[in-house]
Amino acid sequence: MSEIKDKKKKTKKSTKGSKLQEQLDALNQELGQMKEKYLRLLAEFENFRKRSAKENLELRRAAAEDVMHKLLSVLDDFDRAKKLSDDESSSENFTEGVELVYNKLHNALQQMGLEKVEPTGEHFDPEHHDAITRIPVEEEDKKGKIVDTIEKGYKLNEKVLRHPKVIVGH
Repeated sequence: MSEIKDKKKKTKKSTKGSKLQEQLDALNQELGQMKEKYLRLLAEFENFRKRSAKENLELRRAAAEDVMHKLLSVLDDFDRAKKLSDDESSSENFTEGVELVYNKLHNALQQMGLEKVEPTGEHFDPEHHDAITRIPVEEEDKKGKIVDTIEKGYKLNEKVLRHPKVIVGH
C-alpha cells in the first residue's frame, strides 16, 4: 500500500513539475518574442533616426542652394562693377554701380524674408537691442531712447538673427 501512495505522490509531483515546466517554457517563449520585438523596434528607430538626419541634411543643402542661386546674379554684378572700375577708359561711375548692386542684394534678401531692424528713436529695450554705450543728452524726450544705431539688426521671417547694436541717451 505504501508503494501505491509513493507512486501517487510521484505522479502528483511529476504532474506539478511538468505543469511548472510548461509554464516556464511558455514564459521563456514569451520572453524570446518580447526580445525579438524590442530588437526590431530598436532597429526601426535607428533607421528612422538615420533617415531623419539624412533628410535634414538634404533640406539644409537645398535651402543653401536656393540662397546661393539668388545671390549669383549679385556676384555677377559685383564682377562687372569691379571690371569697369579697373578700366580707366570707362566712363561708368563706380559708386553708382555699387549702389545698384547693393539694391539688388537687398531686394534678393528681402524676398527671402530678411528684414532690417533700425531702432533709432525708439525706447531702449534690452530684450531687443544691444547697448554699446550710453551718452548724455540734453533733451528730456531722448533720455532712455536710442540715439544712434551702430550696427543694424536683422530678422528672418520674424525670428531675430542679430540684435541691433545701439547707443542710448541718458
